[in-house]
Amino acid sequence: MSRRTARGPLRAPWAGPLGLHHPGTSVVHRTPAAAKLAGLAVAGLLLVVLRGPLSAVVALALAVGVLVLAGVPLHPTTRGLLPVLVTAALVGGYQTWARGWPVGVEVAADLLALVVLGTVVTATTRADALLDVLARLARPLRHVGLHPDTVALAIGLFLRTVPVLAQASLEVRDAARARGLDREPRALVVPAAVRMVGHARATGDALAARGLGDS
Repeated sequence: MSRRTARGPLRAPWAGPLGLHHPGTSVVHRTPAAAKLAGLAVAGLLLVVLRGPLSAVVALALAVGVLVLAGVPLHPTTRGLLPVLVTAALVGGYQTWARGWPVGVEVAADLLALVVLGTVVTATTRADALLDVLARLARPLRHVGLHPDTVALAIGLFLRTVPVLAQASLEVRDAARARGLDREPRALVVPAAVRMVGHARATGDALAARGLGDS
């Protein structure tokens, strides 16, 4: 018990792929946000079109090379990507069992390459720059009654909310573990739900105070 108490519920801020922005001066940081998003879209398309384990492994190596070129701190990055690594291993293992090792390697490497490239984009681009690009891309939606700024705001809130909720869930789990209740579902679900509802209400109040969403 003392060891759990000594460990405490405190933990470092969540560092998942959506919460990784790191200011810097690398060539990747200086690349315009629109170009990085376009590159990410092209990379996703190529990963779908190109088949075979060799192209997938090469794509993953290139993605890791871009990550290194961007100078993003590797420790928090790999820590944030750990769930993706586990998911890729499970999916790749299943595909290997069901369809053979070439397909398993291809699926796992494609998934990791795309997530690493997405991480590079979010880690090297300020959120406001990304939202500006998304607002410009959403301009055609005016014709169907959607305001581009509202669309960009919704996406921005999503990007901001995911790390907040992930951090809250991890803190609740640590608190339950410190009390020896880490196997009790109610000790995990109820406090996490309360925190998430509180965050949603606070966000709604902040938007209402600024007059957003009234029109």
